[in-house]
Amino acid sequence: MPTCPLFLLSTIMTRFAKSLLFIVSLVILGFSHALAKSKTDICIMTYNIRLSADDGVNKWTNRSADNIKMLEYYSPDLIGMQEVRPDQLADLDANLSSYGHVGAGRDDGKNEGEHCPIFYKKNRFVLIKSGNFALSENPNVYGVKGWDASYPRIATWAILKDRKTGKKIAYFNTHLDNDGVTARREGIKLVLERAKQIAPKLPLLISGDFNCTDATAPFGILNAAGLKSIYQLSPIVYGPKFSYHDYGRAKPEELELLDYVFVSKAFDVKRCRVIQDKPEGHYLSDHYPVIAQIQY
Repeated sequence: MPTCPLFLLSTIMTRFAKSLLFIVSLVILGFSHALAKSKTDICIMTYNIRLSADDGVNKWTNRSADNIKMLEYYSPDLIGMQEVRPDQLADLDANLSSYGHVGAGRDDGKNEGEHCPIFYKKNRFVLIKSGNFALSENPNVYGVKGWDASYPRIATWAILKDRKTGKKIAYFNTHLDNDGVTARREGIKLVLERAKQIAPKLPLLISGDFNCTDATAPFGILNAAGLKSIYQLSPIVYGPKFSYHDYGRAKPEELELLDYVFVSKAFDVKRCRVIQDKPEGHYLSDHYPVIAQIQY
């Protein structure tokens, strides 16, 4: 009995559709696998902007506009800031419309006192969750000096989802004490403990004004935990070998590199630099910003 031509055509078309669907599935799977394996760049900055104080020609009202221009020019995807007072935060928030930010004041865990805010590009990252804690024996109590610290200290963290890759990262930002050796050591231990509790499996970034150099305990603690600084990893390092300069008044022996970004093993560092920019008539801050191109 001869086969019906319509039946034969239907069978051929069914087999073709199945084959096509199989090929398309393989292509999609391969593309998804390649996307998962491909790495993407993040530009990150750490910056102590110097609190608003009676700094003469370098007072915040004189340098705020140039700080906004500098941040817009370099346009980092992530910024960890230190010493940000409420009035400064209001200026930054009003003028950096492409960024979202999280953080709290160290005096009350709300708005009072210096902040260590995290700024993130809204078109690049989605904020999943965030929080703050005090650097002290009682991390949930704000406005208290921890250990041998001269000032209350705070850390801010954020879990962010990358719009480009769909991956999540954890970012912690802080300002260790300028005097307390124990406070710096125990403070960075606390940051690592909280990171382990909050985001144990996520790629981790830690930035801040560490108020110490790479030969001190906090750096050994971070390295032992599997994190390295951008200066340790970057094949290209540009700019001065210091970030603190006291508005250009620091003596050569007082010039120190205090501002760092540490990354977990999930990240590669492509390049980093200390930005030694100075507008006419004043400085941007008593610290230079530090910026890096990292990849994960």
